[in-house]
Amino acid sequence: MAHSKTLLVLENFIGGKFVPCSSYIDSYNPSTGDVYCRVPDSGKEEVEAAVKAAKAAFPVWSSKSPLERSQILNKLADLIEHELEAFAQAESKDQGKTITVARTMDIPRAVYNFRFFASSILHHTTECTEMSTVGCMHYTSRMPVGVAGLISPWNLPLYLLTWKIAPAIACGNTVVAKPSEMTSVTAWMMCKLLEKAGVPHGVVNVVFGTGAKAGEALVCHPDVPLISFTGSTLTAQRITEKSAPHCKRLSLELGGKNPAIIFDDADLTQCIPTTLRSSFLNQGEICLCTSRIFVQRSIYSEFLKRFVAEAKKWKVGNPSDPTVDMGALISKEHLEKVRSYVKKAQAEGARVLCGEGVDALALPTGNQKGYFMLPTVIAEVKDESCCMQEEIFGPVTCVVAFDTEDEVIERANSVKYGLAATVWSSNVGRVHRVARRLQSGLVWTNCWLVRDLNLPFGGMKASGIGREGAKDSYEFFTEVKTITIKH
Repeated sequence: MAHSKTLLVLENFIGGKFVPCSSYIDSYNPSTGDVYCRVPDSGKEEVEAAVKAAKAAFPVWSSKSPLERSQILNKLADLIEHELEAFAQAESKDQGKTITVARTMDIPRAVYNFRFFASSILHHTTECTEMSTVGCMHYTSRMPVGVAGLISPWNLPLYLLTWKIAPAIACGNTVVAKPSEMTSVTAWMMCKLLEKAGVPHGVVNVVFGTGAKAGEALVCHPDVPLISFTGSTLTAQRITEKSAPHCKRLSLELGGKNPAIIFDDADLTQCIPTTLRSSFLNQGEICLCTSRIFVQRSIYSEFLKRFVAEAKKWKVGNPSDPTVDMGALISKEHLEKVRSYVKKAQAEGARVLCGEGVDALALPTGNQKGYFMLPTVIAEVKDESCCMQEEIFGPVTCVVAFDTEDEVIERANSVKYGLAATVWSSNVGRVHRVARRLQSGLVWTNCWLVRDLNLPFGGMKASGIGREGAKDSYEFFTEVKTITIKH
């Protein structure tokens, strides 16, 4: 006897209350291909209500001391941490990532985002100068801006949403957040904890829906003076255009085409497993993932042989299986897009050494219709190929040889992006020298994804505008004024 499945139905969170929407969007479980959730298809009306609630809450919230706001952020962190397993299960099911990644990276980092900014907001200082010749003293003061519009992506849903919410409200702003319509569940779960944490009604409002409707309404709203966006460069261009008439403040964290440069004195026992992780973690759906690997020619053959052998060992399957290394891609459309890059590479004469179209993908019965793909390594790719120039955002990496330091720096910089890079060498002088010359906002040497949230995060060129981090986020989410006192 067939049973109709009960779908999870989300509601917008506006002014401290869950509010139903007049229309909804289907949300799919990437690991099964089935609809399992209904997400509000919000538009101007819902955004207007959220902005109104945020504006109403701003005077009281902005007048609270940093210590009062800090205590509330810490309480919210505690509440999420207490339900870490439930959040991890939901994130894995909603996004397709492995339960292990959700448990050990996504949700712990979301908790830490609140704790970090709860602490950092207590330790900022302002500037003061004295002009004794005219009997004046000058000092600076920072004030919250108002209603912040926050738009977060689908790859690290709660991780990146809280990376925006935490500094925004720590600084005294109120927010209207729009998560991706494809991964909305953990944001909705977080909203259930806000009142218990002591967050006043209207301080955090979450409106679900598409970028074209809800996102655009938020970006175009005249009472939202700043927008923080993480996503594609193409979408950021539209945000910039729509924001221009209102002179909005923008923080844009965008795409990457990140190189790994491996010199012949690299420690391959560390380099190979780390570069596998930097290429394929979270199905390669992280803006910081490595998609171009430059290997010095003298070790190219050895690296390639060992790298491919290890990539073949990665287990792809049901994300809820803790032994799985890689889960499902976010959607059927995205899977087809990633696959199309592999086909283009083959058409250009490149060699696919493992993964897509080469190795068989065995999936459990319940995951046959999911959006899975094997880790794919491509060699003999030309630098001008779309696979070396465009962001693929999937489990595909290209490995090519280089001869000299000057040559590889020029080639690594020959894309429109400049987000992150990794350099592998035991020569201390070389890693400093190469790091300075790379056009990347972040450069890791002999490691990957080691982050200190105090320091700036962001990219050069088409990878974004502005930086995020303790000081940078504080400056973005506040207005500075200079006050002069005559004595």
